[in-house]
Formats: sequence, C-alpha cells, structure tokens
Amino acid sequence: MEFTVWGIITALIVGLIIGALGRLVVPGRQPMPIWLHMLIGVGAALLGTVIARASGFAETAGIDWRELMLQVLLAAVAVALVSGVGRSRRGVTHR
Repeated sequence: MEFTVWGIITALIVGLIIGALGRLVVPGRQPMPIWLHMLIGVGAALLGTVIARASGFAETAGIDWRELMLQVLLAAVAVALVSGVGRSRRGVTHR
C-alpha cells in the first residue's frame, strides 16, 4: 500500500465526515474537540474497512453502503465511549 499526500488528505476528510456522522448518531451533547472526532472517524473508517474486507463485502461496485454504515456505527460507539469517559472523569458538582 502506497501513501500519498492526497491519500492522507482524503483519509482525514473521510475521517472527519465519519466522525461527524458518528457524533450525530449519539444522543446528547459531546464536548469534544474537532481533532478528536477526526481521529475517531479515521480509526472507525480503517477498522470498518478491515472488518468489511474480512467479511467479504468490501469489494462492490460504487458506494458500499454496508461498509459505510459499519464505519458510522463504529464511530458512534467510539464517540459514546470517549464522551462517557470524559464526563465521568470530571467529577465536578455544581450547587
């Protein structure tokens, strides 16, 4: 696999979109910076592609909706986990 500048830029843009879609799926507010959404999105996109290829449904003509839905689902789970960890770590009570 060859990494190019355009390939990295495309991965970051797709990661941003996947991370944003994952954030939209999770109910409530997630006080997370944009770079964290991008990181979660890139990770979910890569993991979703690996799972799709291992399952045998990654090689289709056009847009593979099953792979995209898997990537968004993985991003949503990651956003929920990260935002849940962030809330429990703060431990600040307001009176």
